[in-house]
Amino acid sequence: MTTSSSLYIGLMSGTSLDGVDGVLADFAGGAIRTVEAAFVPFPPALRAELMALQARGDNEIEREALAANGLAACYADCVRALLPAASGPVAAVAVHGQTVRHRPELGFTRQTNNPALLAELTGIDVIADFRTRDIAAGGQGAPLVPAFHAAAFGKPGTARAVVNIGGIGNISLLHSDGRVSGYDTGPGNVLLDGWIHRHQGKEYDAGGAWGASGQVDARLLAALLDEPYFHQPAPKSTGRDLFHMDWLDARLARFTGLAKADVQATLTLLTARTIADAIRAENADVAAVYVCGGGAYNGTLLRMLAAELGGAVTVESTDALGIAPNRVEALAFAWLGYRFKAREPGNMPAVTGARGLRVLGALYPA
Repeated sequence: MTTSSSLYIGLMSGTSLDGVDGVLADFAGGAIRTVEAAFVPFPPALRAELMALQARGDNEIEREALAANGLAACYADCVRALLPAASGPVAAVAVHGQTVRHRPELGFTRQTNNPALLAELTGIDVIADFRTRDIAAGGQGAPLVPAFHAAAFGKPGTARAVVNIGGIGNISLLHSDGRVSGYDTGPGNVLLDGWIHRHQGKEYDAGGAWGASGQVDARLLAALLDEPYFHQPAPKSTGRDLFHMDWLDARLARFTGLAKADVQATLTLLTARTIADAIRAENADVAAVYVCGGGAYNGTLLRMLAAELGGAVTVESTDALGIAPNRVEALAFAWLGYRFKAREPGNMPAVTGARGLRVLGALYPA
């Protein structure tokens, strides 16, 4: 369907593997406005399969294809939840897909998806596959959100940091001179979620309460920070290919007798420390850090991040800038879909390392 509508839907399912965040956005006149938001949780069987596909296994091609079909059905449900709020036709659905492999050093990234099926289910143009063009141009394919962070949160003459804490953490440094830099800092919630699920059967540490009940173990923290990824220069990106529970278990094997809550506290500080180190390494004289993603709701993590950055730096959620933390990534992909339709670039070579600006995405017409 060809339309000049300014309405776009963005869909994001990230490394936390909890479900689909969707946003209906209006970009009329170049503004960025959220009209409606929705969340569709993954059915338990689909979540388990997407988690299993993070590692190599038997019959992967068939299993991934079937998971992609189930994922498209969840995406379609999210689109249907958003459509009643649309004042007119939607120009396109922009969908990230579910990352199951991210190996830019080998020249590929894999976001499971069936955008053709999504176009059939919704009757709306679908734009997908945002990362591969950047990788084809020599980039990391991630993070892609800094360009959106600059458009949505940038303020001339003001240095800000925008931190997305999903399964993986990443930073966008919006420098006062207009430059933008950023990269994946390492684990965000992925290890925190994995540890509490193993020992308490919960999907996440609500408010950071369990982490707050423990004491940071300095020896364990040092062992975790010894990971070479943290010391690599940018551009760089990472995912569950590196940071997973086996990675944690290999380091925990050196220690005995640690209280489970102390491990959770230490993992929380690991996320805070690596984010703070990344901000310091960029020499950005930021006075404020704005956090989005699920980590924005972990009060213990935000307090640790503020302590790491010192009292002169304000740490608060992107609510302070007018966008709820759990809407930012889906809104970013709606914006990338809008950029694709306009044939405008969506990457930032200074962030991803690509050879130049590129239009990102592939179109599946309704």
